[in-house]
Amino acid sequence: MLLQILSHTPRWVFVLFAVLVWFGAKQLLASSVSLARTTVMPIAMTALSMSGVLSAFGDSPMALVGWAVAAIALAALLLQRGAPAGTRYDADARRFHVPGSAVPLVLMMAIFVTKYAVGVVMAMHPELAHNHNLALGIGTLYGAFTGTFAGRAIRLWQLAIRHDRSLAAEQAA
Repeated sequence: MLLQILSHTPRWVFVLFAVLVWFGAKQLLASSVSLARTTVMPIAMTALSMSGVLSAFGDSPMALVGWAVAAIALAALLLQRGAPAGTRYDADARRFHVPGSAVPLVLMMAIFVTKYAVGVVMAMHPELAHNHNLALGIGTLYGAFTGTFAGRAIRLWQLAIRHDRSLAAEQAA
């Protein structure tokens, strides 16, 4: 059955998987990232997460509420913590120097695997698209992924804003 599922998977899905692994693996190493890149990746992952909810459950209120509550809760939880140790902001270059982390790779793979598995299950059992408990659970899971990506990005933006405010206060004094 697994071979049948894989053989019916469109080729672009494997390409997307490889691209996500590549982007995620790059995050394992310390790097310097721009303000724009800290925003683009969470937006892309939010779009992938939301497309997973919508493609599986349409505009199911249960799925959308679960997604929104989890996204807000996880982002708020992450915002209570500071940026990872070793994270620095270079105001002149408008770049962050961040330590390597497996979290982005794990999140990307989790979103991909969830979307793939839900797609397979829905193709085999389309009636599950109307199961409110499943919609709530999967929507909540996708929301948790989104909130984690968003919270991590917002923490970096907060670091930049604090740095710019402190610099402005020093110049004003």
